[in-house]
Amino acid sequence: MYKNLQGRPGVVLAAVAVAQFVVALDMSVVNVALPAIRTALGFGPLDLSWVVHVYALTFGGFLLLGGRACDLYGRRRLFVLGLAVFGLCSLAGALAETPWQLIAARAGQGLGASAAAPAALAMLTTTFTEGPRRVRALGVWSGVNAAGGALGVLAGGLLTEYAGWRWVMLVNLPIVAVALALVVVGVPTDARPAERERLDALGAVLATGGIGLLVFGVVRTDAQGWGSPATSATLAAAVVLLAAFVLTESRSPAPLLRLGLLRSRWVAGANVLVFLAAAGQFTAFYFVSLYMQQVLGMGAAATGVAFLPFSVGMVVGTIAATRVTATRGPRAPLVPGALLAAAGLVWFAFISPGGSFLTDVLGPSIVTSVGAGLVLAPVAAAATTGIAPHEAGMASGLLNSSRQLGGCIGLAALATIAAHRTGTATDLAALNDGYALSLSVTAALFVIAAVVAIGVLPRRRATTPDPRPATPAQNRLEGTPS
Repeated sequence: MYKNLQGRPGVVLAAVAVAQFVVALDMSVVNVALPAIRTALGFGPLDLSWVVHVYALTFGGFLLLGGRACDLYGRRRLFVLGLAVFGLCSLAGALAETPWQLIAARAGQGLGASAAAPAALAMLTTTFTEGPRRVRALGVWSGVNAAGGALGVLAGGLLTEYAGWRWVMLVNLPIVAVALALVVVGVPTDARPAERERLDALGAVLATGGIGLLVFGVVRTDAQGWGSPATSATLAAAVVLLAAFVLTESRSPAPLLRLGLLRSRWVAGANVLVFLAAAGQFTAFYFVSLYMQQVLGMGAAATGVAFLPFSVGMVVGTIAATRVTATRGPRAPLVPGALLAAAGLVWFAFISPGGSFLTDVLGPSIVTSVGAGLVLAPVAAAATTGIAPHEAGMASGLLNSSRQLGGCIGLAALATIAAHRTGTATDLAALNDGYALSLSVTAALFVIAAVVAIGVLPRRRATTPDPRPATPAQNRLEGTPS
């Protein structure tokens, strides 16, 4: 079913890169437009945050399900379906006239992305065999993912200021169209298997419910607080569902997530690393953006342009990490990259109310972004090392879930730290102190990531796939004799 994707690997890579770019873009492009959206649609102060939160909720909640579904029902099929839903919901969001319509559209975007993102990564790992070619392909995937997130701030600022907030939704449509056209041109259709494993329905319900409640509880802390009864009850329910999920998966003959994957030091270490790195990256974007707008008084468009050095640095770091990973393995660039990102964030912690872009933002942006690129590029290679083709979607869904959860939990926790330092004060010095403290704590996340890379990841790259045998149905899917 999947080996025939190797006929035109360049087209597969292009389609995956374009799709990953638009998914990453959408996670940040809307943020800058929030004030304009509030004015246009009449959002209440607390309701407005759900334009961002509901996307994170559906995207993060359904990633494990999306990853496993693409293993069972076809990666190309889930990729196309996810992109189509994402594009249609983007159009619906652009046409929204009331708050609930926009929130519903954003939920649909997250659902579509939760199918397209793991299917895209699984298509890459089954198209390119382990070695330098896969490393280069994953380097492109990581590069466009990082660039999409950073350029989303730029696009959001420019589109909001010069074209109107609806264009932060409409901009997705031509990008989705290009990705779908590439699929039609160069990615063969999925074969229909003679028989197929059943989807682990109970595991899907428990995983989606548990992760969804976890994200829901975390993102509501901006209004409820970490110690509130509502937050405590939500997080406790999430823990119960996730514990039940682990118990169910340990007994399931066809699990949504095979727990044995986590016995691989590559898989376990990479998922911890991407959790920490995503928390650091999301937090850096958020607080640096707030510093430029709230303290330095920069407009939306100027803030977006100011993120260009960050985007360039991420791409430079990704290219360097790809070259090192191809010859020395994923572990080699992770430690220096994490420490470099930490150094850049420590530099950021010296921001001042009387600063400027040139003195307080440009230098640390370059250092932090290059370091983050060195970390994020090899993580995907590490997380898919030794993974059998019939579990590529499973591993991809797990990696994307770790990335999304890291961003949500890290940002919510550090926003609380900033708010605690700032207190009720609204002067520039107080805001500056809160942002600086959170950026310095973010530096610690990258230091921990360096320690994880040293202590968990193997020194040598695995060269054999996961030893668990495929089922007869999976053998037929992959074109091998049972």
